[in-house]
Amino acid sequence: MLLTELKEKKISDLCKIAKEYDINNFSRIKKMDLIFKILQAETEKKGYMFSEGILEIMSEGFGFLRTSGYLPGGNDIYISPSQIRRFNLSIGDLVSGQVRPPKEGERYYALLKIEAVNHEDPELSKERIDFENLTPLFPDEMIILEN
Repeated sequence: MLLTELKEKKISDLCKIAKEYDINNFSRIKKMDLIFKILQAETEKKGYMFSEGILEIMSEGFGFLRTSGYLPGGNDIYISPSQIRRFNLSIGDLVSGQVRPPKEGERYYALLKIEAVNHEDPELSKERIDFENLTPLFPDEMIILEN
């Protein structure tokens, strides 16, 4: 189940899902905490989960998938510098893939495997040309936009 799908659900629907996964005291938990408990239970049951978000690359080389708009939040997903270099990822890419829960001492979920970049095969992103290096093409015919 995607993180974004769970966020769109009502708290009553989340409580039903929490019951299915045998999550204790779900009625006293905040919505975001409940969502992460559901995702964690799903991860433990199936072994993995999927999520997607907009990539923001930090100056240190690692990045985060911003799942709630473009602002930093507690539900961001960490992407390693090696994945960013391997797939030639850039700021603003929509990245989706398999996510693992945080290990002991970690704060964020981490991206294990990239499944898609901008809704396409991640191998295609390796061959992309940086926007700054593209050659501009100027129109050579008039395009009529009105009737």
